[in-house]
Amino acid sequence: MPLLILNGAMRKMSRNSMGVFVVMRRFALLFIVGVCTLIFGCGKAPLTWSAESKSPDGKMIATAKTFDESGPGTDFIQTTVFLNWTTNKNAPTMILAFSDGPAEPGGMNVGLNWLTPTHLELTYKGARAFDFQAVKCDGVDISVRDLSNSTTNSSQ
Repeated sequence: MPLLILNGAMRKMSRNSMGVFVVMRRFALLFIVGVCTLIFGCGKAPLTWSAESKSPDGKMIATAKTFDESGPGTDFIQTTVFLNWTTNKNAPTMILAFSDGPAEPGGMNVGLNWLTPTHLELTYKGARAFDFQAVKCDGVDISVRDLSNSTTNSSQ
């Protein structure tokens, strides 16, 4: 029978004590493995595509990014478009977001076309539902056009 040393005195461990000790050791091991999995498994989704375009007057900048996350139960792909002043160090404002689209290469890409210094046209291919769409931001009109069927959703 195993011996347990407590306060310098050796004592015999009963079968019940050994069972509790084994259960606690397994729990501690699973807890450590779980914490390590969370720490090393959770991270920022990798950037797979990005583009940016400055307005004709150079005052605004539109930025588009696509992130592709994969993993057990966490697969997603999302494209977001942001608008910001070129001289502003604050966080940019989201003006478009979607998380579905064609699986083909470039299917989640967005075209950033400045028609005037105050009108930004966003283009894409393939029918999709938008998670978020702004029609105006910081004095800039925003229109969205599907290039595959030539329809336009605009603020005008």
